[in-house]
Amino acid sequence: MIESLLIANRGEIARRIIRTARRLGVRTIAVHSDADKDMPFVREADEAVAIGPAPARESYLVQEKILAAAKATGAAAIHPGYGFLSENAAFAEAVQTAGLVWVGAPPASIRAMGLKDAAKKLMQAAGVPVTPGYMGEDQSPERLQKEADAIGYPVLIKAVAGGGGKGMRKVDAAQQFQDSLESCKREAASSFGDDRVLIEKYILSPRHIEVQVFGDTQGDVVHLFERDCSLQRRHQKVIEEAPAPGMDAATREAICAAAVKAAKAVDYVGAGTIEFIADASEGLRPDRIWFMEMNTRLQVEHPVTEAITGQDLVEWQLRVASGEPLPLRQQDLRIDGWAMEARLYAENPVTGFLPSTGPLTHLRLPSAIRVDSGVEQGGEVTPFYDPMIAKLIVHAPTRQAAAKSLAAACGEVQVWPVRTNAAFLARTANDPAFVA
Repeated sequence: MIESLLIANRGEIARRIIRTARRLGVRTIAVHSDADKDMPFVREADEAVAIGPAPARESYLVQEKILAAAKATGAAAIHPGYGFLSENAAFAEAVQTAGLVWVGAPPASIRAMGLKDAAKKLMQAAGVPVTPGYMGEDQSPERLQKEADAIGYPVLIKAVAGGGGKGMRKVDAAQQFQDSLESCKREAASSFGDDRVLIEKYILSPRHIEVQVFGDTQGDVVHLFERDCSLQRRHQKVIEEAPAPGMDAATREAICAAAVKAAKAVDYVGAGTIEFIADASEGLRPDRIWFMEMNTRLQVEHPVTEAITGQDLVEWQLRVASGEPLPLRQQDLRIDGWAMEARLYAENPVTGFLPSTGPLTHLRLPSAIRVDSGVEQGGEVTPFYDPMIAKLIVHAPTRQAAAKSLAAACGEVQVWPVRTNAAFLARTANDPAFVA
């Protein structure tokens, strides 16, 4: 087992990694910006290193500072968490070049899945179903319009290098195409430095279903079943659950087999997620689910998978990175009950979900469920990072019981004077359409 681990991240994911590492007897090293010096993750690590001013581009995103901290503290490995540098192939390579263990996907796998068009071509070649669309080299407006017309409206224009809902436009009719294309390319260029796009058939009754995969250095890959992340606002996930509602055995077999095939196609090692889009207009069917993209890291919503499988995915990451085989074989993995996760944010739904920053003078989170939080009472939500206060995770025998438990947990949240989306989450979990 790795003896010491530097966590190149902050907040709740840093605390979550520390929790597992401590249980396994692994020494932990936190890195932190000036704004985070009093955060719980800094205090809970065995050692902590300051790496610069509050803005992430001057601290958490500066590879040289993180590698210098690893060298100074004698760290054996680096865990990138999610966000920041977690899917940066150049950083993964730099970690390995420095003689450290990278607790993440191989750099080649990160690169292979980093661009949406290249990833889809790779998946097509591997026999994984992909959404009907155009991913060609010819990016002229005339060719793109012609392809969109041939696919049939509505279509989705997506930035090749996109993510998080940026560089994405739905087009309902041919006459809207050129204006939408121009606007999409502008946003893609400013967000990702790459204005290339692909075009996909727009799915009218979409479900966002993803499969947790895990590979080891011996070439084995397993799946830990699926999650449903369809409940989103502006393409950002709000409530995630596992397993997916309405998933029958045949469809689960098909989607999970496709995910394993996708992971093997890029010689995958570690934790990864294969994201699919499903046309649920006639319920979930094996022939109506298509590959969307792969996240070559641990996901924010990994706790719901942990809840239904009884597995610790960070422990799996550390064991695989240490060269051990996967802890379980496919036939040993089972689904137990239903799990849901809600993302509690410091944002005000009344003002259009604008961030709400400031001191956490009063903070009380539910005690009877799993809560992954990066902050505590007396702390502060700063404007520098993602304004998530906590992830509220429930596990129950049935979906209805999980939804009821989640709504109750959200109703118990007390935060002042910072505003949160807790009431919005409680209403959502209680909504008859969601429960049904």
